[in-house]
Amino acid sequence: MNTTTQMSDSALVSLYIAGNEGAFEQLVNRHKNKVYTTILLIVKDSYTAEDLMQDAFIKAIHTMKGGRYNEEGKFSSWICRIAHNLAIDHFRKEKRSPVITLEDGSNVFNTMSFSEDSAESLQIKEDTHARLRELIQTLPQSQREVLMMRHYAEMSFQEIADATGVSINTALGRMRYALINLRKKMLKSDIAYDKNLYSE
Repeated sequence: MNTTTQMSDSALVSLYIAGNEGAFEQLVNRHKNKVYTTILLIVKDSYTAEDLMQDAFIKAIHTMKGGRYNEEGKFSSWICRIAHNLAIDHFRKEKRSPVITLEDGSNVFNTMSFSEDSAESLQIKEDTHARLRELIQTLPQSQREVLMMRHYAEMSFQEIADATGVSINTALGRMRYALINLRKKMLKSDIAYDKNLYSE
C-alpha cells in the first residue's frame, strides 16, 4: 500500500521538495477537482480550464522547487489562489475590449463616435481600450478581480461571489467601488468621456 495517500498536504509537500515525485502526484490527485472547478467557474470553457489547471500545477512545481513555497498557508488554498489568478490573467491577456457600464448606466465609450472607415479613429479607439486596461490593472486586487470577471468573463454577480468565496453583497460592493475608482482614474488620465456623465 502507498503510505503517501494517508499523509497531510504539508508532509507531501516536504516529501516532494526532498525529491519524492510520487508525493506531488498525490497532491495533484487530491486537489485537481477543486482547482479545475475554481478555474471553470471563471473561464466557463472546459478545454481552457484543463490547460490552466496544468499551468497552475506547473507554477506550483516551480515555486516549490525554487524554495519559495510558504508553509504558513494551506496547500489547498494556495493552489486554488494560483489557479484563480491564472484564470483572471487569461482574460487580461486576451485582446477583447470590455464594455464597462458605470453606476448611472452609461457606457465608458458611449459618447465616443468612431468612423468605421477611418484608420486614425480606430487607432484612437484601440489606444483608449489599452489605456483603460492599464487603469483597471491599477485598481485594488479585489476590485480589479470583480470588474474583470463581470466585464471580460461576463459572469453574473452570483457566479463572481461563488468564484471568489464572498457574499453577493460583497461582490456588488467591490464592483461599485471599482467603478467609482475607475471613473476617477479616467478623469485624471483624460480618457475620452462626457464630463456631464461622469461628474459627481
